[in-house]
Amino acid sequence: MTNSTLEFIRHLTNLSIELEADGDRLRCHAPEGVLTSTLRQEIAGRKTEIILFLQQAKQVKTSNQLPIEKVPRNGELPLSFAQQQLWLLHQLSPDSCSYNMLLILRLDGSLNIVALEQSLSELVRRHEVLRTTFPSVDGKPVQVIAPPTALTLPCYDLQGLLAQEQTAQIRQIANSIASKPFDLAAEPLLQLTLLQLSNQEYILLLKMHHIIYDGWSLNIFNRELSQLYAAFTQGLPNPLPELPIQYADFAVWQRQWLTGEVLDRQLAYWQKQLADAPVVLELPTDKPRPPVQTFRGGVERFQLDRDLTQRLKQLSQESNATLFMTLLAGFLVLLSRYSGQLDIVVGSPTANRNNKSIQELIGFFVNTLALRGDLSANPSFTDFLAQVRQTTLSAYAHQDLPFEMLVEKLQPERDLSRNPLVQVMFSLHNTAQSSWDLPGLTIQDISLPIDEMVRFDLEVHYWEVSGALEGIWSYSTDLFDATTINRIAQNFQTLLQAIVANKEARIAELPLLTIAERHQLLVEYNNTQLDYPQDKCIHQLFEEQIARTPDAVAVVFAGQQLTYRELNYRANQLAHYLRCLGVGADVLVGICVERSLEMIVGLLGILKAGGAYVPLDPVYPQDRLSLKAF
Repeated sequence: MTNSTLEFIRHLTNLSIELEADGDRLRCHAPEGVLTSTLRQEIAGRKTEIILFLQQAKQVKTSNQLPIEKVPRNGELPLSFAQQQLWLLHQLSPDSCSYNMLLILRLDGSLNIVALEQSLSELVRRHEVLRTTFPSVDGKPVQVIAPPTALTLPCYDLQGLLAQEQTAQIRQIANSIASKPFDLAAEPLLQLTLLQLSNQEYILLLKMHHIIYDGWSLNIFNRELSQLYAAFTQGLPNPLPELPIQYADFAVWQRQWLTGEVLDRQLAYWQKQLADAPVVLELPTDKPRPPVQTFRGGVERFQLDRDLTQRLKQLSQESNATLFMTLLAGFLVLLSRYSGQLDIVVGSPTANRNNKSIQELIGFFVNTLALRGDLSANPSFTDFLAQVRQTTLSAYAHQDLPFEMLVEKLQPERDLSRNPLVQVMFSLHNTAQSSWDLPGLTIQDISLPIDEMVRFDLEVHYWEVSGALEGIWSYSTDLFDATTINRIAQNFQTLLQAIVANKEARIAELPLLTIAERHQLLVEYNNTQLDYPQDKCIHQLFEEQIARTPDAVAVVFAGQQLTYRELNYRANQLAHYLRCLGVGADVLVGICVERSLEMIVGLLGILKAGGAYVPLDPVYPQDRLSLKAF
């Protein structure tokens, strides 16, 4: 929510339109002729989120009392708190690519390679963080900013290959680049490669490490590259003003400002908010959780149609909440129903750019907010949304505490198999990422079947596009199958439809399944009646199956298996032995064994001997087992 609202308010400010929140009223002052009917309608439609943002900005205004000033570059420059956490993770897993991004862009048209190199060189000169490395000095990471140099694009000529061969080569090169980890201490963390397919077709591969960028930064990168390329292709000078400060200045400021009373106030809020919060969200998984995360991921895409999106917006306005808050409340209900937990914590990214002076900087500013939902009293959705609204507003007012520092202070039990405190992320972006716009070129972001990386068990991101909501669900393939993610996303849509239909319903009563799914689950799956022969016992039916498929697998357990023939042979051996002991009709035989192949052999053997089995649980006390034996 914060990102797009801020961008919209900045747009209004550039038009000299002033906004002021007065309780639930929004006052708007604009020069004559500037406030068009379209703008007036958009302001009215986003009134709630604008008021909430202005109130939030007023609350956190004190965080900007200490100005960010340029610091000398002749000393050791610290990392920001967020950067330091990524640096530490890299030290633990230097071969991991989980925080690498690879964009694959197709460029069609007349590409001016010289102008592109000039534009990229100026971007790297302009933003120090794009030429920063992170070596260790006396065991402590520092920022080392390299001097600006002219950038030369490595270019592969694929013009002599057939289209199919070009596709294979692109995939091979992209996979090779994507699978190579960065050396944070020594190599550039922005790497570009150009592939030429013809004189009018190119592929640009752009790889960055998350320690130098975030989602907001990509918009800046796109916008400034477009402006620079447009100027340089026409022989015009650099149109961009110099930046007064750089990311390194922010990192120094952050460590100076986030101390003493400011730090204590932020910590006190989060420690109270997350007191006794569950540290694990136990979603049912398709596969056992590996002892160490591999960060291998998959991506599924979904859409919430315009009608549902508009009804969700209307509900939000009626509830004095934002669309993000409504979606988050629904998502928390979904997670609660899947996990069986009534106390849920999810993460949500926030741009963390409250200070105006850093809004034009590329860098890693984004912070994670741990948002907690209490569903224990089975409230109505209306009441639960009010709770989520208050939780979200309070979190925004205390968003300056780095998530990494929060985890350090709370000290949850560390587990290499999962992330601390937050294992699921949820976000809403009201505007899509800004598009690439280089004059004379059509640019398309393409996807290739290369390995996806994911940093959480589940990440759910929605974008508002053309009045509808486009969703990307990224998930750990170590834990979930694609079919499961598709089902959960469909359940989310069904849940949202039920919410807009009856927002006063108790959250436990809101359905996750469609009518067709409920019929399948309750009727079709339970339609298991079969007409078995009435004159035969189960072991006799089993023997008929042996005659039909003697070598087929009959039973599997813990990596072991038996065919029908093997199982029958062992059961016959046991049956003969039991008969020698006097087992026959009307004789009860106790079987006390853990779930295993031997348990199946025992059951069949007893039935074949003519007896009846009495299951005894091995976990029972010995006295109880002895009593049952008589």
